[in-house]
Amino acid sequence: MRLKSTPSRKAFLLVNIIFLSVTALICFLPFLHVLAISFSSKVAVSSGKVFLWPVDFTTSAYAFITRSSAFTLSLLVSIRRVLLGVSVNLTLIVMTAYPLSMNKNQFRGRTVIAWFFVLTILFNGGLIPSYMIVRYTNIMDTLWALVLPGALPVFSMLVVMNFMRGLPSELSEAAYIDGATHIQTLVRIILPVSTPTLATVTLFSFVGHWNSWFDGLIYMNSTNNYPLQSYLQTIIINPEAFFRTSYTIMDELRAYIEVVSARTSSAAQLFLATVPILMVYPFLQRYFTTGLVIGSVKG
Repeated sequence: MRLKSTPSRKAFLLVNIIFLSVTALICFLPFLHVLAISFSSKVAVSSGKVFLWPVDFTTSAYAFITRSSAFTLSLLVSIRRVLLGVSVNLTLIVMTAYPLSMNKNQFRGRTVIAWFFVLTILFNGGLIPSYMIVRYTNIMDTLWALVLPGALPVFSMLVVMNFMRGLPSELSEAAYIDGATHIQTLVRIILPVSTPTLATVTLFSFVGHWNSWFDGLIYMNSTNNYPLQSYLQTIIINPEAFFRTSYTIMDELRAYIEVVSARTSSAAQLFLATVPILMVYPFLQRYFTTGLVIGSVKG
């Protein structure tokens, strides 16, 4: 049944379109401003002439940071973290959600265990106990310190669990009758139909690992092991220090100082840090709403 396009409904839709357009513009303008700064000259940025469009267009800031060893090392650390972290997250999410999605006859203790996981969302040990666990397990200053403390995202696990509970029981029962094991049923039957929800939690995991910066500061003793966001956090706080230490050859540094400032180099690094998110999000966006809604309301 189609709703009639009454004048009040048209006005409501118009207000929604205007509101969402203004909201999107407010979110986009700071990003555009940073991009304009990264492509502008040192003099134009220092004099405050840059707003939404580059002034005295130059790519010197990008040439500067791509030759900086600190930026390259932190980028590689973040890439390794995302690859390992997302793989660990998805593996544990599926391995936990599948048994908890079974009915009480198949898994009698599922309700108690599920509530145990829910309590970890409401209460946690805090920063000091978490730091002590990482320290006394001897994973400080390693990639595992960035991955293991958040190895099982409970919210994402609950979303996948609720989605699997909403699947028709006939799917798994037919597989069991044909002699399939739980692993075969999970891999061949459950996972293929769970694509929207898995894509959603993959996006959550990817963004979470890529944007995380605080754990890098507290778990890494060497700045060479900082992930990209931790590195960017330090240059935002003290950009001049990182600008001076990016090069050891003073003649090359002097040449860049003439055209690049700490502000333009920081803007270029911030923009490059958002590129992976912009590349991944469009491919997973079509699954996002469907996977999240279905996984949240079915149970």
